[in-house]
Amino acid sequence: MSGHYDLAILGGGAAGLMLAARLDPSLSAVLIEGNREPGAKIAVSGGGRCNLTNAEIRTERYRGDASFIRPVLKRYDRRWLLEWFRQRGVKTRLEKGSQYFCVDRSPAVIRALKEAASGVDSFYGTRITKVEKTSEGFRLISEGGKSLQARRLAVATGGLSFPKLGASAIGLETAESFGHRIVRPAPALVGLTLQPAQSFFKSLSGVATEAEIRVGDRRWRDRLLFAHRGISGPAVLNASLWWERGEISVDFLPGVELLRLRGEKKHLSSLLPLPRRAAKAFLEHLEIADGPCHRLIVSQWKRLEGLHDYRFAPAGTFGYSKAEVTRGGVSTEEVDPQTMESRRVPGLYFVGEVLDVTGELGGYNFQWAFSSAAVCADAVNASVVG
Repeated sequence: MSGHYDLAILGGGAAGLMLAARLDPSLSAVLIEGNREPGAKIAVSGGGRCNLTNAEIRTERYRGDASFIRPVLKRYDRRWLLEWFRQRGVKTRLEKGSQYFCVDRSPAVIRALKEAASGVDSFYGTRITKVEKTSEGFRLISEGGKSLQARRLAVATGGLSFPKLGASAIGLETAESFGHRIVRPAPALVGLTLQPAQSFFKSLSGVATEAEIRVGDRRWRDRLLFAHRGISGPAVLNASLWWERGEISVDFLPGVELLRLRGEKKHLSSLLPLPRRAAKAFLEHLEIADGPCHRLIVSQWKRLEGLHDYRFAPAGTFGYSKAEVTRGGVSTEEVDPQTMESRRVPGLYFVGEVLDVTGELGGYNFQWAFSSAAVCADAVNASVVG
């Protein structure tokens, strides 16, 4: 690893690849990735089908400063992204109401990005351990002690999630070394662990049911999965983005009017719209003997109504090893949303997940990675070529 470049891109994920793909060919640029191949998270996302974006991209679905997020997503929106990939032979399909998946699976996405970025030098399997500011720009030093120089540096290293896919803290460490404030990182889009009072959930491991979860004034109705370590599934993962501590509320019977069951002669466990194992476990937890609905007394129905608003405080999360993304990151107060350039250090840029911008499930984080990279590319092209 050596050389002098107009731009060095640190990180070969969605943001780094899109940035490299949109650079002016006259620029000398290099992409440095710790893994032996780029796009590791793209490869596994959406069960290997890559949920590229969402039909309903709104700032409300992101945790972060809306005034920073909005102009980036407006400038490079869903339509731009889908067209960019369509022109490169990547077909998408709308599923689950609003999510766009790749028809030919994740390798097609990675291939399109790599081909578009083929004019950029690349060093794969190269881990950067230190970044220094020099009179000429930046010096990047690898584990082996080799280095290269670049007039400008774009940090696209992502977060701390999925360490088995090569996640690294070098991006956050670099930002901090240059005086940037780091909003405390935490695992997000991740399962939640339980307190002793909810330990009976573990006996339901592998059971899934529809539920509505509320954190503050936010709510999500989707699948909830009971797991050995706690609870997971789409509803829980979205809730984890906003939960920090304290209680959450789960409606295990969304849309169900229990009043309509009171006159029924069938057993309660057979009429509750829950998997049978879950119905019996909740009845035992609520100390309600399973039997004909019409024989239940008022106090039992009252306890059962509690399943519409079952409140408890999670003990924590499943951690970074199971988290799809990292919440927190480089403070957006110190980055220009029109260029993604640092307000502290000229020539230093931040794109994608390394910033304090995190979306919910459904393609929001890929959209952010690609959009922020496109904005950055425009700025780099203008400053170097123009």
